[in-house]
Amino acid sequence: MTVRFRNLLIGLTAATMVAGAANAAATPEWTARIRQMIASKQDYPNAAQMRGDEGTAKVKLDVSDDGSVAAVSIVQPSGSSLLDKEALAAIKRVGNFPAPPGGAASVVIPLTWKLQ
Repeated sequence: MTVRFRNLLIGLTAATMVAGAANAAATPEWTARIRQMIASKQDYPNAAQMRGDEGTAKVKLDVSDDGSVAAVSIVQPSGSSLLDKEALAAIKRVGNFPAPPGGAASVVIPLTWKLQ
């Protein structure tokens, strides 16, 4: 953990979004792996830290059967445009995800930023 992260806590949890047959592929194990991959790329923007911005952005992620990102959107904003932009950027930094078992899947990933 770098000095930059010493005074912050980044929490990451996930919930599977019920969205028809596409969600049959979002197993708990696969969803946990997706959470880990995003958490490893999540950052706390300096400007957001300096402003004291905290919050949770819920991001809907649609993953194709080959693991590529089909769509990503903010379904519940954090209250900070900087944190919302970072939520989308973290997913972009991951690139491709593991192929969902059983086909395309959608998940909602809450990304949390909290200063300590």
